[in-house]
Amino acid sequence: MSNESSPDVQNLEHHECWAMLRTVSVGRLAVLSDGRPDIFPINYTVDGGTVVFRTGQGTKLSAASGDAAVAVEADGVDPESGLAWSVVVKGTAEVVKGAEDVLDTSRLYLFPWQAGRKDAFVRITPESVTGRRFKVTEPMTWWTQISSSAKSAHK
Repeated sequence: MSNESSPDVQNLEHHECWAMLRTVSVGRLAVLSDGRPDIFPINYTVDGGTVVFRTGQGTKLSAASGDAAVAVEADGVDPESGLAWSVVVKGTAEVVKGAEDVLDTSRLYLFPWQAGRKDAFVRITPESVTGRRFKVTEPMTWWTQISSSAKSAHK
């Protein structure tokens, strides 16, 4: 049974997706590397209608270079309302080049959590932005006796 048809799930409007993306700074970057999917946590910021992150040399940079097809997913929960949200940006990634573009991008508030050189800025230009909002289910509604016995068996 698909959650898409559930009355408890609300599709977010385009502007709501961008508003939600601006409320957090950590998401997950999905890329193809050597023909296989890979996913990385990233610190990002919204810059106009794009998503920008910093990275160093490695798989993330090589997989997100040269108009690579990528996806970024971010989510959060409003503790007061109990509503969770999830937004997915699908598009192309390109390393920011050119002195003026690099200077403009370096002024963005991007503070990676992980130490190390993160000299490359990558800009994701969206082809689609979709999101959903839903009520967080109380744990007792999805917890079952089977869940409890499966955990016990793994101890």
